Amino acid sequence: MALSPYPIDPALTAIAVAYRNEDYVADLVLPRIFADKQKFTFLSYADDTHFNVPDTKVGRRGKPNELTLEATEITDATDDHALDGGVPNADIENADPRYDPLGNEIMFLMEMIDLAREKRAADIVHAAATYPVGLKQTLAGSNQFSDETSHPIKVMNAALDAPLMRPTQLVYSQSGWSVFRSHPEIVEACLGTGAARGNVTRAQVAELFEVKEVIVGTARANTAKRGQAAVLSRLWGKHIAMLYKSPTPQAKGAVTFGGTFDFGGRLAYQWEDRNMGMRGGIACRAGESVKERVIANQCGYFIENAFA
Repeated sequence: MALSPYPIDPALTAIAVAYRNEDYVADLVLPRIFADKQKFTFLSYADDTHFNVPDTKVGRRGKPNELTLEATEITDATDDHALDGGVPNADIENADPRYDPLGNEIMFLMEMIDLAREKRAADIVHAAATYPVGLKQTLAGSNQFSDETSHPIKVMNAALDAPLMRPTQLVYSQSGWSVFRSHPEIVEACLGTGAARGNVTRAQVAELFEVKEVIVGTARANTAKRGQAAVLSRLWGKHIAMLYKSPTPQAKGAVTFGGTFDFGGRLAYQWEDRNMGMRGGIACRAGESVKERVIANQCGYFIENAFA
């Protein structure tokens, strides 16, 4: 018996898999971890598991001390995220030969699915509730990095040293990054020119703070209610998140701040819809089964309201 009444369309699935909006950073901050089934597990270790210094000395005929690696297995399941669309047969028949109406519809659906995923990622990474006490702080007034008299280097250095694993990523919003990259203290530290004005690059800031990458979330979404004038707001807040990302997040037991468990990859379907217009049409569906999860929140640090 077929698992789905709609056969997977290889051509449309290829479009769904290939399509990416480079402005979205969810896959960078919460990298995909491919799961064999919708139900998945990951291991959570106690904070001191890898930091207790054991007594390794053993006598000539003695028995070495015994250690046991203990972890809690966390069970969860991916959620299905999908959207339907469709193209009337009249549109297909009258389309320019260079234009693929159905493929374009799939790309639009995936764009909207990516937008929803970007919001979920931003709501996790740029939220104070995600981080434990002692690994977050809130800036205000002249301490905010939008104030040119503030001292971001001192604050950032202390924050980077606080998590159990030193962060490898700095995650900004576009509005925050635009301010940070021109802060006089950052410009002077990166360029060493004595100039009070200028812009530095992401690579220069990454080198300054000895992290692997600087991530900037640029995506916007409409926050107005349906039917009202559009209000396009940044999905990523005026904060800074510092995250440790394992070089091998796929490995079972890997210590990493978070990830996105992905079951089955992206899929696309199509079927005939006789009720679409006078001539009928082709309905389509695109989607994926994923779950964004924080795996080790002790491996991150959050600076809330880093910018006014």
